[in-house]
Amino acid sequence: MLFKQGIGIDLGTANTLVYVKGKGIVIDEPSVVAINKKSGQILAIGKEAQKMVGKTPAHIIATRPLRNGVVSDFEVTEQMLRYFIDKIVGNWRFPWSRPFLVVGIPCGVTEVEKKAVEDAAISAGAGEVYLIEEPMAAAIGARLPVQEAAGIMIVDIGGGTTEIATISLGGLVNTKSLRIAGDRMNEDIVHFAEREYQLVLGERTAEELKIKVGTALPLKEEITFPMRGRDIMTGLPKEVIITSEDIRKAIEKSINIIVDAVKEAVEETPPELLADIMARGIYLCGGGSLLRQLDKLIARETKIPVKIPEDPMTAVARGCGIVVENIHELREVLVSMEDLEPPR
Repeated sequence: MLFKQGIGIDLGTANTLVYVKGKGIVIDEPSVVAINKKSGQILAIGKEAQKMVGKTPAHIIATRPLRNGVVSDFEVTEQMLRYFIDKIVGNWRFPWSRPFLVVGIPCGVTEVEKKAVEDAAISAGAGEVYLIEEPMAAAIGARLPVQEAAGIMIVDIGGGTTEIATISLGGLVNTKSLRIAGDRMNEDIVHFAEREYQLVLGERTAEELKIKVGTALPLKEEITFPMRGRDIMTGLPKEVIITSEDIRKAIEKSINIIVDAVKEAVEETPPELLADIMARGIYLCGGGSLLRQLDKLIARETKIPVKIPEDPMTAVARGCGIVVENIHELREVLVSMEDLEPPR
């Protein structure tokens, strides 16, 4: 069989990361597409579209084609994937040169949602499409021994979903998928500003506040940061100095739901695997893992050490890439792809 280009994609709600066989991660861009509603024309994708969020005239919308980690707008997702694939291999593809894709998906998605990802990727120019659950990809990306007979617990907090899984012998023993993650925390901050300060915030401003001063536990020394938005009463610009404790209280409910789900996952894990997890620790990855003190809160509540691997935001993409590089050895970790012959 002729050589085929292999591409691993972490198709995230907030960001899309692309790994190319032999090169590593070459694209890390927001999963945002700017569309002209009058003509239906796509104006920008990725970083250029992200710059337009909240700043466009009425007839131009900057939209995310993925919601909660799954395809919500098929045509726009296809265009976004085509843009990323063309960036890598150009638009000279012939049937025999189409790249094969390994795409990360949330665990617990329906067959229809899986089919939507496959169809969008094929329409965008892929040859074959292989799916892998994001917790499995994250564990592989963190260089954990997923094929051994030992328990591994991974918590992947992305933009749209939080994925919790126990892994052993190359499979998922139990999983939980929550539609509560980074985006929900941003919404919490928007509601907090409106409720407490009668201030209207944009989504990007809320995310900046979460990154700059967000924390899951009270800090010894509070951090302060200016929160800027529009006053609901006057319609004029307004600035308020808020603290890390304010943001902690704003996102507390969402954080507690995630922590409770991790505790439930621990309770549902078979005792033999739990012994391994207690020795090895729970691994936290995804953008949400960077929230201050979250690892300490989960460790306190579960009584299990919590570790954050190096560069946790790229763990899923790196995992997809490792599968691309070693698709024959790691075929068993893919989702229901037994009927397909992996490319050589």
